[in-house]
Amino acid sequence: MDAPMPPPLEPLDETWERALCVVAHPDDMEFGAAAAVARWTGQGKWVGYTMVTSGEAGIDGMAPDECRTVREAEQVESARIVGVDTVDFLHQPDGVLEYGVPMRRLLAAEVRRHRPDIVITGNFRDTWGGRNLNQADHIAVGKAVLDAVRDAGNRWVFPEQLDGELEPWGGVREVWAFGSPESTHGVDTTDTFDAGVESLKAHAAYIDGLGWENWDPREFLEGMARGTGQRLGTAFAAPFEVFPMGWGD
Repeated sequence: MDAPMPPPLEPLDETWERALCVVAHPDDMEFGAAAAVARWTGQGKWVGYTMVTSGEAGIDGMAPDECRTVREAEQVESARIVGVDTVDFLHQPDGVLEYGVPMRRLLAAEVRRHRPDIVITGNFRDTWGGRNLNQADHIAVGKAVLDAVRDAGNRWVFPEQLDGELEPWGGVREVWAFGSPESTHGVDTTDTFDAGVESLKAHAAYIDGLGWENWDPREFLEGMARGTGQRLGTAFAAPFEVFPMGWGD
């Protein structure tokens, strides 16, 4: 028996000006959302990246101190390819991130600093759909992002951050989690798909370190983007789960 077709996706609301992408590792954006970012920067929107770790535990044959330097440089170049020139690294320990108040505090400060309309993170469900388990860092960061966005708007949560230049920021309309198996929305990436591929290719040391024989970034991304595009009615698309941040939404 054929598996049931997933439901159609609704187009994302693109009437915003600033988005902050908060993910666990260098390369997380490129494995799911870089082509969408290229679309938005091409529209003149501001998009910034916050990497909670530097991915220093990501290459088995490279010591963490060396790996950190390599992966940060690859991420900065990868971001440049899709029009992003603000890349923050929070230097938290790769592979052992924990959801909790310290993580919320770090991320609330980033939201207050950049004052985005939209915050984007990666899938933080337990799986990618089916039996493919998600990674613990992704889950910890995504859950903390949701809470940190609300924390950022409350002046009595982490008030020590407000002693300097930061102010409360409650202007985040929605949080979008790309690649979620619970995605209900999508964005057309047909025209910017090539930029997304080049952005992933910029993580050359990381990809080489994975040791995936004959793995092709374009083929990998195309497989996902084409299936999502069918649900949106476009050639290629990226999927997102949408979490409204307003009261009662």
